[in-house]
Amino acid sequence: MSEQSPAGDTREPFDALPEYAERVLEVAERIPPGRVMTYGDVAEWLEEGGPRQVGRVMALYGGSVPWWRVVRADGVLLPGHELRALAAYRAEGTPLREAGRSAEGHLPRLDMRRARWDGGAEGHT
Repeated sequence: MSEQSPAGDTREPFDALPEYAERVLEVAERIPPGRVMTYGDVAEWLEEGGPRQVGRVMALYGGSVPWWRVVRADGVLLPGHELRALAAYRAEGTPLREAGRSAEGHLPRLDMRRARWDGGAEGHT
């Protein structure tokens, strides 16, 4: 049900998610434990939007889904959430590449070659 704003236009209720956001979050929930998709992979799978739009959805609404499974293409852990993501990756057995001594913070990266999930044989929504 829509609500009318003081200006007279119709808007979604406060608790409703935009349709695109719902679709992005559904994809995030389908990614199996131990696997990841990039922001661009999710957009490509949905055949809509791009990496920035998916990233925006994840930043605004991703807290209720396994957000650590939607990642940057370079495998760098999400800035500001590295330790929480790393704990989830280790618990799920997500393939990691250990950081070299020169890497800032000595944090590993995701091993994208082994961790990346293509959406399986489930097909598109």
